[in-house]
Amino acid sequence: MDNLFLQTDTVNELLARYGVKFGIYKDGIFKEQLFPFDSIPRVISKEEFVYLERGLKQRVDALNMFLKDIYSEKKIVKAGVVPEEFVFASSGYLKECEGITPVKGIYSHISGIDLVQAKDGTWYVLEDNLRVPSGASYPMIARDLCRKSSPVTFRDNAVADNRDYAKLLRTVMDNVNTGGINVILTPGRYNAAYFEHSYLAEQTESVLATGQDLLVDDDVVYYTDYKGKRERVGAIYRRISDDYLDPMTFVADSLIGVPHIMSAYRKGNVGLLNAPGNGVADDKGIYYFVPKMIKFYMGEEPILNNAPTYLPFYENDMQYVLDNFDRLVIKDVAEAGGYGVVFGSFFTKEKKAEFIDSLKREPRRFIAQEVIDFKDLEILDDGKRVERKADLRAFVLTGAKTVVWKSGLTRFSRKPDSFIVNSSQGGGFKDTWVLLR
Repeated sequence: MDNLFLQTDTVNELLARYGVKFGIYKDGIFKEQLFPFDSIPRVISKEEFVYLERGLKQRVDALNMFLKDIYSEKKIVKAGVVPEEFVFASSGYLKECEGITPVKGIYSHISGIDLVQAKDGTWYVLEDNLRVPSGASYPMIARDLCRKSSPVTFRDNAVADNRDYAKLLRTVMDNVNTGGINVILTPGRYNAAYFEHSYLAEQTESVLATGQDLLVDDDVVYYTDYKGKRERVGAIYRRISDDYLDPMTFVADSLIGVPHIMSAYRKGNVGLLNAPGNGVADDKGIYYFVPKMIKFYMGEEPILNNAPTYLPFYENDMQYVLDNFDRLVIKDVAEAGGYGVVFGSFFTKEKKAEFIDSLKREPRRFIAQEVIDFKDLEILDDGKRVERKADLRAFVLTGAKTVVWKSGLTRFSRKPDSFIVNSSQGGGFKDTWVLLR
C-alpha cells in the first residue's frame, strides 16, 4: 500500500518535471495542467482482451467501410439503413472530400474507441473517435516511469509491454507513405495535446512540423528544415482539425494549415492520417447506426454493444425520451470532451421545459441514452483507497491490417458520484494492464 502511494507521488513528480501536461482554454485563457496519474492499474484478463479485440476490430473495420461508402456510392443511404439527413446534416460530413479515395483506401488509421464496463461485466461502446483521437502517449510514458521506479512489478507480472505503440503507429504511417519522410503535423505549442505530438514524433522517428514548415509545390508536399533543406513528405499524421487543415479548401483565414495540401491528397501524392471528413462517422447521431453498419457491410452481428440509445429524430424515440426524460442522459452531438452532456435528473422544472423545447425544435442535434452504472475502479486519494467511475479509450490502428493496442487510456473521475471522466473536466488517468496469461 505504501509503495503504491510512493509510486503515485514519484510518477506524478516525474511527469511534472518532464512537462507531461495538457492544455485547455478557459475564458479565453490558455492554461496547462497536469493529468493526474494513479498507480493502481486497471487489469484486463487475457480472455477479456481477446473478446474486446475482436469487437473493436469489427467495429473499426465497419466504420472504415462506412466512410468509403459515404464519400462514394452511398449504398447504405440508398438502402435506407442510415437516413440521408443524418449524413449530410452532420457537421463532420465534408462535401470537399466527395470522390477522394485515400491512399490504400483507409480512412481511420488511428481510432480511439471509448468504452465502459457495467457492473455486471458487460462492455459498452460510448463513443467512436475517428478524427484526431489523443491520449496514447500518457499510458506510454507512465508505464515507462513506473517500470523505472518499480522494476520488480513488471518482472513478476505477465503484463503486455505497451512500448510497441510507436512501432505500430510507424508501421501504419509507412503503409500509406507515398515516398518521402513521415511527418507529425501539429498546430503548435499552444495546442492541448502538444506534448503528445512531440512525444510521438520522437518515438516514431518522424519529423514534428507546423504548417509553416510544409509547402505544396506541383501537388507534392515538402518539408523545409531550419537549414533550408527541402525533403518530400510521404505521410502526415495530422493533429490539426479538418476546418483548419487547408485554407484554400476549408477555413480561409487558418494560419496553422498547409495551403493546397488537399490538392496533393486528392492526387494521391501524400497519405493523411486520419482522413479529412471522418467526423461524419463519429458523429454522436451516427453512433446509433454503427450496429446496423456492421450487419450491412459485414453480414455479422455486433460483438460489442452500444449503450441503449434513442434518436429524438424518430417519433417513437422522441416520445420515449419525453416519457423517461428524468432518467436519461442527453448529449449534444456537436460537443466533445465531456461538454454538452446533461442528466435529465439534474434539471429544475423550468430548465427541463426549456431544454425540451430545444429538443423538439432541433431533434437531430441530440441523442438520449440510458445511464449505464459503469464500473468503479479503486484510486488513491488523500491517503485512502476510494472508488471512482472510470472508462477506457482503446486505440485501434489500421494499416495493412487492423490491430488493437494491448494497453489503453483508462480515465477516471476524481469527484465522488460523477460520471464525467474527461481530462478537461478534471479527471485523472491510470495504466491499463493487459495480462498475457
